[in-house]
Amino acid sequence: MTSKPAANPAESGRYAFDGIDRVLHEKARLGILTSLLAHDGGLVFNELRELCVLTDGNLSRHLQTLQEAQLVEIWKGHKGRRPQTLVRLTDAGRTRFLGYLAVLESIVSGALASAKSDEATAPAERLGFTAG
Repeated sequence: MTSKPAANPAESGRYAFDGIDRVLHEKARLGILTSLLAHDGGLVFNELRELCVLTDGNLSRHLQTLQEAQLVEIWKGHKGRRPQTLVRLTDAGRTRFLGYLAVLESIVSGALASAKSDEATAPAERLGFTAG
């Protein structure tokens, strides 16, 4: 059995995914930001909670993290006698999130391209094994 061929130096770190932003990548925050991206004028807290299927406390905590990162802005007011909270992406938040989506898109397209090219090569050949 031969040893596995050394990784191509040009590919070193290819799968480190340094572009993954941990503030944005967390599942609930990804859902929140995607919801807000689809609603340019923002969403009322209850609508956002329902769209993302989060509890009040969980949504509040994630919004606090996003607000601290200056990705969202939060307005508290009243509609009639009822208090309401409106959440909206900031301009910087929109730019940062769209850039992040481009990173995710490149990861997915690269993975799909690799999978398709690997399908043409037998597993043993990909690993550098020879018959014998």
